[in-house]
Amino acid sequence: MEQASPDPERQLQPGLLEPLGRSDAGLGVAVDEEVEGAREEGSGGDTMTHNNFWLKKIEISVSEAEKRTGRNAMNMQETYTAYLIETRSVEHTDGQSVLTDSLWRRYSEFELLRNYLLVYYPHIVVPPLPEKRAEFVWHKLSADNMDPDFVERRRIGLENFLLRIASHPILCRDKIFYLFLTQEGNWKESVNETGFQLKADSRLKALNATFRVKNPDKRFTDLKHYSDELQSVISHLLRVRARVADRLYGVYKVHGNYGRVFSEWSAIEKEMGDGLQSAGHHMDVYASSIDDILEDEEHYADQLKEYLFYAEALRAVCRKHELMQYDLEIAAQDLASKKQQCEELATGTVRTFSLKGMTTKLFGQETPEQREARIKVLEEQINEGEQQLKSKNLEGREFVKNAWADIERFKEQKNRDLKEALISYAVMQISMCKKGIQVWTNAKECFSKM
Repeated sequence: MEQASPDPERQLQPGLLEPLGRSDAGLGVAVDEEVEGAREEGSGGDTMTHNNFWLKKIEISVSEAEKRTGRNAMNMQETYTAYLIETRSVEHTDGQSVLTDSLWRRYSEFELLRNYLLVYYPHIVVPPLPEKRAEFVWHKLSADNMDPDFVERRRIGLENFLLRIASHPILCRDKIFYLFLTQEGNWKESVNETGFQLKADSRLKALNATFRVKNPDKRFTDLKHYSDELQSVISHLLRVRARVADRLYGVYKVHGNYGRVFSEWSAIEKEMGDGLQSAGHHMDVYASSIDDILEDEEHYADQLKEYLFYAEALRAVCRKHELMQYDLEIAAQDLASKKQQCEELATGTVRTFSLKGMTTKLFGQETPEQREARIKVLEEQINEGEQQLKSKNLEGREFVKNAWADIERFKEQKNRDLKEALISYAVMQISMCKKGIQVWTNAKECFSKM
């Protein structure tokens, strides 16, 4: 079965960059040849080759974060953080780059974009946003969402979120995403005009489907267990890392105490004074380095947190499949019921207890004309039900095909990213230990010269 093409109303319009030879264009002008060439290669997920069409043509960055004050929907004053998004072409003409587009977005607008993507692309593991408030932090780190260090890490996370979308073979072509990067005014209105909120499935309906599906797909059941396990393992890893950070902070600060003691001791020792002073200096430098080390560690923790939140994105795909399976089973049950009614009317026998059967016994049989009319109505409803059931079956198979392709893509990405992050973290730990050994080696030399 061929993969269905995206809705042309939501598809990215042909044209993001100016063709070569014109240097006065921004992102609003198109490169018809590249987009059309990509479209000719296939539809759906294969349209944009190599999964990075956007990233080959433009650079996306969240370059600044700015604290602002304004009024919310309740007309109350609030303080929030705005982020500057910059997009520029990587193509050059006559040694000059094309113009850069830039605009400011709030975190809530990033949330709106992601909610839209979740509704219109339910078969895709939509990239998560960075945390709105700090979690799994060691006790010396501020959990204030206005803390400059936290805002800086969230800025990096928001940039990564946009790059994830831009590198996705399907999400990168969405028109609302394109407008998010290029249209500052009236962007929210453009999102609301899509009617995505009306198409969103309610949590109650999703919960009902979870418990009432009779024949769940084992692959998606296993995927739910996989996402739960992924979340559990990363949560445990983050908690352990926070406890280790607390203890490490204490060890480094003990070295600061050594440095103070050696410095004070050097003031009363004439022969050993220089050696004690030097040793104290090494201890002070070592103790003061822990703040920068743990701040760097937070960036590795943020990479783990991304996949902690990806677990929920996986469950969202599972919930959508359960909803589709539940609708399919309800449609099949309704069709079987109508066929049974039609058969009972045609044969004049009632197999099961029903209100209609009791009514017939109390008030007499229907006339042949009434029975024929009812049979005709039921036959029309059966035809409609069969078409609906066929449509839902096709929709379900298409969803499974597309969802599983994206899940495999996600798993490859996860393995690659986590491997790289954990190796980098281990290398940083090794480097930190080497510095500790060097500090004590230097202190030993100071002591030996006394």
